[in-house]
Amino acid sequence: MDILLVEDDKAIVATLGALLREEGYEVTCAATQDGALAALEATRFDLALLDVGLPQGNGFAVCAAARAAAPEMPVIFLTASDDEYSTVAGLDMGAVDYIAKPFRPRELLSRIRAALRAKAGAGALALGDVTVDPATGTVRKAGAELFLSALEYRLLLFFAQRKGRLVTREMLRDAIWDTAGEYVADNSLNVYIKRLREKVEDDPADPRLIVTARGLGYRVEG
Repeated sequence: MDILLVEDDKAIVATLGALLREEGYEVTCAATQDGALAALEATRFDLALLDVGLPQGNGFAVCAAARAAAPEMPVIFLTASDDEYSTVAGLDMGAVDYIAKPFRPRELLSRIRAALRAKAGAGALALGDVTVDPATGTVRKAGAELFLSALEYRLLLFFAQRKGRLVTREMLRDAIWDTAGEYVADNSLNVYIKRLREKVEDDPADPRLIVTARGLGYRVEG
């Protein structure tokens, strides 16, 4: 598997590059937009890790070029933990995920493996009349596009990938920990689920897709 790492922080490049190579990935590094575009022209990558802020150009332009060169290639953004704009903009451009800096290396590896598995499998994931396309970061209900926050998208994708299975509240907390920026309390998680249901359920008061399993968590139907 070939990974393109676009990052100008030499410490991150050294640490992350070594970690990825230890896991068996081939890694090509670029510190600028032009360097990344040249790499995309020369090599067909399986996945791209993109920093938003670059000394020359930016990660958004690289993402657009990557999507044009290989629409099926997963793109993961590396963003500052408080940079909500970059997070949302990256997902809107088709990134499948994002990691807030400073990130936990093993979590990043898990996200990379999940993105590659999604690429290898079927494209869009379906929950009833709601579809989630990890390749483009888009969500549709009955054909009409839904506009979710970054956190709502992460939750919905997590549910869609576990259709027919029990999803515990602990699993959800782990999935959205970085997005929320702090420990996710029960009340906060209830609010996040309520907001998501208001967008994807026909009747949020009587949910049919994300069903509460009392005392356990949620069962994903549809």
